[in-house]
Amino acid sequence: MKNIIITSLLAAAALTAGAAPEGGSGAAAGVMSLQECISRGLENNFSIRMVKNRQQVSANNATPANAGLLPTVDLSASYGGDLHTTRTTARSTGETARENNAYDGTLDVGVDLNWTVFDGFSVWTNYKQLKLMREEGELQTRMAIEDYVASVIQEYYNFIQQKIRLNNFRKNMELSRERFRNAQISYSIGSQSQVDYLQAKVYFNTDSTQYMKQLEALNTSRIKLNQLMANDDVTEALSIRDTLIDVNPNLGYEDLWRATLATNSSLLLADNNSAIVSAEYKKVMSRDFPYVRLNLGYGYTMNRYELAATKKRDNWGLSAGVTVGFNIFDGKRRMQRDNARLDIEYARLEREDLKLSLKAQLNDYWQAYKNNWQIVQKERENLIAASDNYYLANLQFEKNVISGFELREVQTNLLDAEERILTAEYDTKMCEVSLMLLSGRVMEYLQGSGE
Repeated sequence: MKNIIITSLLAAAALTAGAAPEGGSGAAAGVMSLQECISRGLENNFSIRMVKNRQQVSANNATPANAGLLPTVDLSASYGGDLHTTRTTARSTGETARENNAYDGTLDVGVDLNWTVFDGFSVWTNYKQLKLMREEGELQTRMAIEDYVASVIQEYYNFIQQKIRLNNFRKNMELSRERFRNAQISYSIGSQSQVDYLQAKVYFNTDSTQYMKQLEALNTSRIKLNQLMANDDVTEALSIRDTLIDVNPNLGYEDLWRATLATNSSLLLADNNSAIVSAEYKKVMSRDFPYVRLNLGYGYTMNRYELAATKKRDNWGLSAGVTVGFNIFDGKRRMQRDNARLDIEYARLEREDLKLSLKAQLNDYWQAYKNNWQIVQKERENLIAASDNYYLANLQFEKNVISGFELREVQTNLLDAEERILTAEYDTKMCEVSLMLLSGRVMEYLQGSGE
């Protein structure tokens, strides 16, 4: 009798856990779609906000002034003075005159403009490099956003997977609970052996434990999804609109590969890097040209004399000059030119290696995507057969045609079929997301067209 009470309490605990909100202890923040999860995360996620901050720095740097295209204008002022004593001896008379603490002062005020008009196109190349670095920052931000969106999608569908698995375990537990209840009644009236009763109890306890462990897996996924969306309360309840893992079976390899070559962020970043090192080579080559520098100024000078014949003198006016020069030899030019060429070749090889790596990854995911999709088709057929088999076996069990052990085996086969199709659907979806990420199309999920 004591065992029956304990088992009944376990059943009540399991059912209570099953009635708990799927999103956790907090209040659910409305029903959310995949697009809403992505949008909230893009707005709030700290990693995305940090990478956008870095992008803004590279954008601020890409200015003509930072490249040296604009002149510099300096305003300066100075004042200096001399305090001295003078003693003068006349040659003709030998008389000595002495002037104590005589003070002479000079005031200078001026505005100066300096401008490198030409330096072998180095300044223009600097500006081009800065703009390329700005594009690099944009591409790095795009790459971070795409990786983040893929992470949200993966966790979103993992959450759905854990929910479906929880529901499967709940149904399995309820089947075992009903069988155990019947075994309790039959055993109490003496129409069933103690072995059958204990066997039904073990099955129910096992299924209840499995169900409660699955609750933990669902909670872990919920916390991860809240973290990705930067929710302050990572235990916030979540209510997800989708209830199935909807796989897109219409992807085409050739379309994916063309999109990869055209829009993959890593490949675009490699192209950008090639342009940067090519610009560096042009900067080295610009040293073979002369440079022209212009300077222009306007100044005012005031001199005050205490002992001279002139008491005060003021000067003001314009000054201008042009400097033309040519670096004949610096001992490093050949080395820098050779290294710049090697950098260009390195960037080209790096891009080709990346292209080959992307093609290999795309083919790996493509083969896995096709294979898993075929598995999904087979497992759907298996699930129908397993469901029909359990229905028939249950009828036979009620008529005492088969034993409880045989019914349990059929029940396990049904749960295994549900688990296999769930795993196959999730794996296919993850391959789909990876293919969309590689081809630069993962942002289509934000508009829903990636579904």
